[in-house]
Amino acid sequence: MKTPHITLYGIPNCDTVKKARAWLTGQGLEYTFHDFKKQGVPPERLPAWLAAVGRDKLVNRQGTTWRKLEPHVQAAAQDDAGAMQLMQAQPSVVKRPVVEWGQGTGTAITVGFDAAAWSALQATLGHP
Repeated sequence: MKTPHITLYGIPNCDTVKKARAWLTGQGLEYTFHDFKKQGVPPERLPAWLAAVGRDKLVNRQGTTWRKLEPHVQAAAQDDAGAMQLMQAQPSVVKRPVVEWGQGTGTAITVGFDAAAWSALQATLGHP
């Protein structure tokens, strides 16, 4: 069976992204890496990410970037439109990594790294 296309979005120096990339490589899975720092957060992907995982999971309210934001900026991110604007302006506020497992209507989207969940998803998607 053909391996679905995998796109991993994140920041290269993020420890969780490093673990995720190492896991994918260790599983023999090819993937495309999208660097938020160099390429930005893709605005056309945000609606699908929000629909799949929700704003509360996608916006990292525990990180340093969020804590350094002014209260009015944090308040503006309390709806999807405001959250999308914030994620584009401050890519570090996106919880990482965001992974798209496949393309088109059959795409699964995960946020964060969980080896057990990824293994289960890999089996579901028919990865080797």
